[in-house]
Amino acid sequence: MKYISGDELAQMIKSDKVAHQDYLVVDVRDDDYAGGNIKNALNLPSRDFQMGVYNLVQKNADIKVVVFHCALSQMRGPKAARIYEETRNNLNLAQDKPQEIYVLSHGFTEFQRKFKDDPVLVENWDKEVWENAEDWS
Repeated sequence: MKYISGDELAQMIKSDKVAHQDYLVVDVRDDDYAGGNIKNALNLPSRDFQMGVYNLVQKNADIKVVVFHCALSQMRGPKAARIYEETRNNLNLAQDKPQEIYVLSHGFTEFQRKFKDDPVLVENWDKEVWENAEDWS
């Protein structure tokens, strides 16, 4: 499993690369999606991921870089990346359409902590949600 840092992802987003064309960020948070997200990220909740992964792979086969994350990228994000990669391999897309698949290190929690005030990187950020985040366990 390959990881990408928040700084590297921020640099990619701010480059001349185009979301949903050159790269795709897939946010697999469920109810904890509230409170903000990486700009232009696709939210495919982990509870629905198995049902949607085939379509996700097919629809985004030409995108060069796909980054998965959840809140901390410890469980849901890495699992989604693994399932996505297995699905690509089962569809024999890996050779014909190479793709770099990453997990965002430390997830959205760290990304928003660092970049919440940058509207190019984070949208729909809600201070109240993150003030209460310590209660999530």
